[in-house]
Amino acid sequence: MALQATEKLNGKMLYFWRTLQVLVFLIGLGIFLALIFFPTIGIHAFWNVLIPVAPALLVIAAGLWRNICPMASIALSSRHAGFSKQKRLKVAWQGRLNLIGVIALLLIVPLRHVILDTNGPATAIALGVLAFTAFLMGRHYNWKSGWCSGLCPILPVEKLYGAKVVRPMPNAHCGECHNCVISCPDSNSKTHPLMEQKTKPHRLAAYLVAGGFPGFIWGWFHVPDYHGMEGWNHLLPAYGFPFLGLVVSLGAFLLLKRILPAEREGLLINTFAMFSVNCYYWYRLPALIGFGLFPGDGMLVDLTNVFPVWAPVLIQLSTVLFFAWWLLLRPQAQFGWTIRPPYHKKVK
Repeated sequence: MALQATEKLNGKMLYFWRTLQVLVFLIGLGIFLALIFFPTIGIHAFWNVLIPVAPALLVIAAGLWRNICPMASIALSSRHAGFSKQKRLKVAWQGRLNLIGVIALLLIVPLRHVILDTNGPATAIALGVLAFTAFLMGRHYNWKSGWCSGLCPILPVEKLYGAKVVRPMPNAHCGECHNCVISCPDSNSKTHPLMEQKTKPHRLAAYLVAGGFPGFIWGWFHVPDYHGMEGWNHLLPAYGFPFLGLVVSLGAFLLLKRILPAEREGLLINTFAMFSVNCYYWYRLPALIGFGLFPGDGMLVDLTNVFPVWAPVLIQLSTVLFFAWWLLLRPQAQFGWTIRPPYHKKVK
């Protein structure tokens, strides 16, 4: 199956995916430029359109995102062009990069309230730093090990949400498997954060995401957006609420993990993933149409004079039921995000 998929990618399928990657990259570049020159449009396009779609996409088709992510295209550009140093990343450093990625995620997200959600150029600078880092990691390390499966701050969320994707995608970046990272999150079935516990950084990163993310998200939505330089005077609540929620959520997760039998670990992780994505959309979707906790924050279009007050509740309940079914009741997937390509044959 993997070989057949790779053969297709060598022809029309490869052209299709490369075209799609270029289109998504150009869209990302357009948003990046809009953040600098047309901040209002850029902020809406990035924070109020692209980002709200991302969690659902990761739940349903993480492999699709892995194939078309602009940061992945930047990270792998040197490898595709043939000038990557292709350094092999040791297992110990795989864990360290995973942990650094989780820490980066937890530090960056509260900055949205401080400055990023209301300042287009600041968001552009943050994206530029991440893109440059992705390029450097891809330039130095082999294939996806440095960025896509290592330092990327979104990887932990992909692992948490992507346990039951609708189907595996062809791997649009890797024509052959070079075992650049062990274990590969793209090709392994039943991918979740706690699968990788080889080192202490692996374990710490896994528990922070699997257990702490629901509370972190809940706390994040109870902080308003600050404008101008005002946000720097409110760093304590901006970080305090999310991290307090993280501690409470992580404590509950560890307690349940200790009580429940080992065979229930997957269900426990999927339950916390369900709480995470539902908590996000419970607050985010009403905010997009003007019904948020803090009026105007994260609003794409004001529909408060169009929809009745019960409309957001209907939207919230619909998303809760959908993600509860998808992550808890739907059968566990027996495949990974993408189809593993043939293993690279070393020339003797």
